[in-house]
Amino acid sequence: MKKLISCSLGASLALGISITAFAGDGNVNGPTGNISAAPSEVRADTALSNGVVRKVDRPSGMITIEHGALENVGMPPMTMAYKAKDAAVLQQAKEGEKVKFRLENLNGTYTITTLKKR
Repeated sequence: MKKLISCSLGASLALGISITAFAGDGNVNGPTGNISAAPSEVRADTALSNGVVRKVDRPSGMITIEHGALENVGMPPMTMAYKAKDAAVLQQAKEGEKVKFRLENLNGTYTITTLKKR
């Protein structure tokens, strides 16, 4: 009986270590490796990327932004035009201004959902 308990405990510990190692590798909830962390616990500023507005095309609803890597959509640094989510986002954009923004892939279209001055 002692051997069975010992083996079960050993297997449980090995399994626990494996789960912990897996959770810390490539976890979408953040760099902490805490799989119980809810996305709402992530600070809002960490979800925003830095960029510079290069062009605002109000008739088409597009904003061109020069930016670094966008981790949340897997995009490398570049300058590209993106659709503004709504008129409020479009009105906040001014050419040459440094901004913090959130880009999301909404139904196959990269869309700026949040835009703030830096």
